[in-house]
Amino acid sequence: MIKSFEQHSADATLVLSPAPAGRPQAPPLHQNEERSETHHKIHAAIIMDGSGRWAEEQGLARSTGHRAGVAAVRRAVQAAPGLGIGTLTLHAFSSDNWQRPAREVRELMLIFEQFLRSSVAEWVGTGVRVSVFGRRDRLEPSLAAAIDAAEAATRGGLRLHLRLAIDYSARTAILCAARALAHSGAATPAEFARLLAARDHHRAPAGSAQVRNVAPGLATGHASPAGGPPFDSGSYAPVPELDLLIRTGGEQRLSDFMLWECAYAELVFTDRRWPDFDAADLAAAIREFHSRHRRFGRVQESVHAAECHR
Repeated sequence: MIKSFEQHSADATLVLSPAPAGRPQAPPLHQNEERSETHHKIHAAIIMDGSGRWAEEQGLARSTGHRAGVAAVRRAVQAAPGLGIGTLTLHAFSSDNWQRPAREVRELMLIFEQFLRSSVAEWVGTGVRVSVFGRRDRLEPSLAAAIDAAEAATRGGLRLHLRLAIDYSARTAILCAARALAHSGAATPAEFARLLAARDHHRAPAGSAQVRNVAPGLATGHASPAGGPPFDSGSYAPVPELDLLIRTGGEQRLSDFMLWECAYAELVFTDRRWPDFDAADLAAAIREFHSRHRRFGRVQESVHAAECHR
């Protein structure tokens, strides 16, 4: 059954129908709504789907939809802190997306680079820290440089942590972390989470043998080292588990995105294409999140008892 944002449900997954055109903006969360329900800032993630279809439905090139999607990213980043979101993770480009037409991939990479370079000053001014996770050894040098510059410039941001997944595969990350676990003395969930975070920050080692495993004509000088992607087992803070996962575009699947961190995430699906997603949609999703009864496998009485001891 398809429900609207206003039809709150305690189900594990909510499917949302698109709101009518010209709908009024959703009112902001009440002050105590932003801070109640949880004692920590929310980690929300969005699978930004539907930009290409949005363009095709209007007779436009798919790249036009991807560029329109940048405006939706800016709206989400601006709205997130006021909605109680401390970490916002956006799925920009999966490892499987290399299989798309070469021209579209090149346009996407250019859009990513332009977005990063044009946003740094605003992020510094508004307290946003940006980090990019996924493989970097297959990215063009100019994009990799833009990522490094954005991360360095925004390192001091405390208002919002914006995480962008580029050339990312959750299954690959889990596999690499599992392999590294064999060399670790502590086989605990916390240690695995640390190894998973380290996998997300890997760099290709200098002088390593290269193999080509991306689409023909794409990033041929930056393919992965032989034997698979490198793994940096340095000290990295584990990524907070997801509280809320939103997917736009009408599809209802995780698509190899943050599978470990999604263990107890509340899922919200909407038919709205990503370029049309706005602050009102994000606010409605947060209200829906606060309406859920998150038990984490326990009965409600034990949840209340645990909260009282915090």
